[in-house]
This record gives sequence, C-alpha cells and structure tokens, in this order.
Amino acid sequence: MAFPERFSNLPEYAFPRLRALIDHLPAGGAPIAMTIGEPRHPMPDFMPRVLADAVDGFARYPANDGTPALLDAISGWVMRRYGVHLPHARLMVLNGTREGLFNAALALSPEEKRGRKPVILTPNPFYQVYAVAALAVGAEPVYVPATVASGHLPDYAALPSALLDRVTIAYLCSPANPQGAVASRAYWADLLRLAEKHDFRIFADECYAEIYRDSPPPGILEVAQEIGADPERVVSFHSLSKRSNLPGLRSGFVAGGPASIKAIRQLRAYAGAPLPEPLQAVAAAVWADETHVKASRALYQTKYAIADEVFAGFDAYQAPQAGFFLWLPVPDGEAATVRLWQETGVRVLPGAYLSRDVNGENPGAGYIRAALVAPEDETLRGLTLLRNCLYT
Repeated sequence: MAFPERFSNLPEYAFPRLRALIDHLPAGGAPIAMTIGEPRHPMPDFMPRVLADAVDGFARYPANDGTPALLDAISGWVMRRYGVHLPHARLMVLNGTREGLFNAALALSPEEKRGRKPVILTPNPFYQVYAVAALAVGAEPVYVPATVASGHLPDYAALPSALLDRVTIAYLCSPANPQGAVASRAYWADLLRLAEKHDFRIFADECYAEIYRDSPPPGILEVAQEIGADPERVVSFHSLSKRSNLPGLRSGFVAGGPASIKAIRQLRAYAGAPLPEPLQAVAAAVWADETHVKASRALYQTKYAIADEVFAGFDAYQAPQAGFFLWLPVPDGEAATVRLWQETGVRVLPGAYLSRDVNGENPGAGYIRAALVAPEDETLRGLTLLRNCLYT
C-alpha cells in the first residue's frame, strides 16, 4: 500500500525518539522528568465552577469560530497586553495552537508564488509542526539556523533575495522554544519590513509570551500597529497551555488581518474540530483573569533564579530571557542525555531532536533541553544532578 511521499523523510517525533534512546536503559536514580513542556503549576481555581455552570453546552455543536463571550475575552486580553483592538473578524478560537499553526498554512500558503514552488521559512531548531505544515502544502521548507551567533533567532534578512521572493510564510517563535530568546521591537519591525518587501506573511508563535523574567516580551501585533504594517502580513498564535497551565484544555486563538482570518475560518468550517462550548466558557473566564497568571509567572521567576544559581560560574550557560526551557550546551546531546539518565535518573531531550541537518550540520546537536516545569524542590534537585553529572 502506498503512502504519501511528502512525509516519507520525516524523522521520528522527538518523544518517541527519546523513549527509544533511553527507556531500555536503567535509571541511575529516582526519575526526574525535565523533557516535555507540560506546565505543572496550579490551574486556575475557578475552573470547576465555570465548567459545571456551562456543562449543558456539551449537548450542542460548538461555535466554529468561537463564542461571542470567548472572542470578547480574547479581544480584551489583547488590548490589555498589547494595546491593540481586535474585532471578532480578526480572531478565531483554536483547538490548541498546533492545529492553528498547521491549518493556517493550508489556508494561506498559495500553491505557487511568481510561477515557482513556494518557500516556508522556519527557525532551526523549531516546533516540529512548522515543517509538517510546509510539506503538507507542497512548499519547500527552508531551515534557518537560530544559534548563539544570531542571538538564537533566525536571520531571515541574510537569505538570498531570490529565495525570499518565493517565501509565502515565515514562522517565528518568540519567546523561542527551546532557547528562550525574545524578539525585540526592532527585530519584529525589521521582519515586518522584510515581509512587505518580499510579499510574505509572518506566522508568530507567541505561546510563551506570558512567561518572562522582568519585562513582557513585545508582540508582533503591537509592533505592526506601531509601524503601520499591513494587518494581513501578521498571523499571531497564542495559547492557554503555557499562560494558564492548561495544556489539556486545548484552547488557543489565532489573530490576523480580516482577509486571513476569513480564509482560516472557511477551511475550519469544512475540516476543523471546534472547541466544545463548555470549554470555551472556561477559556473565556481564564483569558479574563490575570491573578493566576501573575502567580504562575512568579513561580517561573523563582526557577530562573534557581537555574542561575545552579549554573553560576559556568560560562557556557545562557540564562533564558523568557519561556520555561534551558538550552544547555554539551559536546553531544544524545550522549549527554543517555549519560544523565543512566547516572542520575534525570530525563532531558537531545537538542538534535528539535532541529534538522542542513549542509551536514545540525544546530541542536550540541545541546540538551531541560524544562523548568516541576515544583521548585524538584527543579533544584534535577538541575543540581544535571550540573554535577555533565559540567563538573
């Protein structure tokens, strides 16, 4: 039986690869999971009451684009966070942002650009759905290194002009997964001008925007408004998974120009899986509340301080600006992961599993990713074991 050739070269997904790498090996201590970015902070305490009050909504088909109450709550949050007013026509609710990051490419990337095969740009390393979306729409994925030399953000402007003229979509994650780098206002503005010059859209994955050390990371929506950019250049994705410790709710949203959102909604009407209305009611209450977000952010800020203390004096350590991952340099990511597991029981992810080989080089090969999602005592214990095993 034949299978689609366009997906034939996909590597095994990161976590099955990790299980194949270490699950058959004995742990060197009580296991400490620092692999997956699954927040373990408390959920908002008002959730059960809101869900109970809305439970009869499970008897109805959900609103495809989002209930008015949820769209209002999202619009209110965007105004508080970024000072940008977004009417409902510029928003759509998502069943998890991975759905949106994939389906928006299906809806918005044309089959050809200027008579040639389109290009979709992605940072390298990156969230793996970007690559699958590019392959699904028949585009050429171009992996642009996001390394120490480029501030852990891709330098799209350095690409050849002829290639940029074929670009339909450029993905950018800020705060970046896995490195924790933040795109500055100047970076966003330059990227918007590049998109205008070469006629492409920016898909801004901003799911970690509410987890930061000191200053809120600037967002593409506010920068686009400040410089007067065409709203159709911008497609921004946000989620409650990280902001509100609700990965199981599968609730996020996409914001963009009205024409872009119309096209995304049209595809969703045929092939999407809208969020059940009781869960939309919960999401509306959660987007409207900031108290639980501030409390969760304070916990992450404490864990930043723990990481800074544990790795004090190690020149190779780069403290993340935002997000909840440490991107730690090692001679070989897979070898370090195996050693760490066998000697300590600490479980991390090899950086190469989040990136691709380009011209014989993989920018993630010399790294491991460790998630700061566990309680403080477990985080301290895991990072201390990691340091003592790999760096002393």
